Amino acid sequence: MINVITGKAWKFGNDVDTDQIIPSQYLLLPNVEEMKQYTFEPLDENFASTVCPGDIIVGGENFGSGSSREQAPLVLKALGISAVVAKSFARIFFRNAINIGLPVVICKEVYDAVEQNDTLEIDVLKGTIKNVTEDRNFTSTKLPAHVMNILEAGGLIGFLNKK
Repeated sequence: MINVITGKAWKFGNDVDTDQIIPSQYLLLPNVEEMKQYTFEPLDENFASTVCPGDIIVGGENFGSGSSREQAPLVLKALGISAVVAKSFARIFFRNAINIGLPVVICKEVYDAVEQNDTLEIDVLKGTIKNVTEDRNFTSTKLPAHVMNILEAGGLIGFLNKK
């Protein structure tokens, strides 16, 4: 069961849209494994080569806005991102992330209290985030049981296949 997620923070700003997460010119590549090397290319051209499995994305307001392309959360998951925390999410990005089994958590305070590479610890059931580097605690949204069941199944398709 996914309860606590620990990872290094990658901090991005407000209004990060899906074209910044995975630029449209790479959507014609045959699969996500080939697309993932271009993740966040407009914002940090070295991101895909330096991110580590388990790392956590921290965004400001309206993370994942723009198109409804599901490749945006897919490339994050393919790179091993363990969760995305933001002040707020674009509705479709939030739903697409849950559908593919990528935890997304809303926390208004953590963005301003996190620096790049800080270590975060997210308890998705309790609704808490700890900045381990700064020894500071925050309250976040709790993921309800039905969402946790989807995440634990690896996404909506895995969840439905279990039934």
